[in-house]
Amino acid sequence: MALMKTVAPSVPTTGKTTALAAEGQYLTLRLGSEEYAIDILCVQEIRSYEDPTRMVNAPSFVKGVINLRGVIVPIVDLRLKLALPSADYNEFTVVIILNLQGTVIGAVVDSVSDVITISAGSIRPAPQFESAIDSRFVTGLVNLAERMIIVMDVETLLGKAELGMMTRLS
Repeated sequence: MALMKTVAPSVPTTGKTTALAAEGQYLTLRLGSEEYAIDILCVQEIRSYEDPTRMVNAPSFVKGVINLRGVIVPIVDLRLKLALPSADYNEFTVVIILNLQGTVIGAVVDSVSDVITISAGSIRPAPQFESAIDSRFVTGLVNLAERMIIVMDVETLLGKAELGMMTRLS
């Protein structure tokens, strides 16, 4: 994961970028044959997969919870959350521990690849289709050599409301 790459625009920019597209560093990950990127600033750590404790009444994509140094962390299988076919967990399966606006959440992915630097002008808007993946979660697409990377807004995808998590009233 020490490999760093910079992505430059592959076609002239028009000055229009997706509102959520932000220049910066992104962690690339795999779900099936597709490659995704999430903002590295949300990533707290990357851990090997361990079986979580199941929780009753949790949505089907929530695998359970783990105790991470005294913090109870819900573990979400991104394949299930995005309505992708399920896969067997193997030695490459990892949990990305994310800190999303003060909430710690684990995301199970097939593997992580590297950290890339993306300029805002290189993120192209994704075409809008009726698909399993809600377009609210897709910031755009980036071409990197022969790779097409889907840039995701992980804060929207795994936000408290999206996960059906209750917030404590102060």
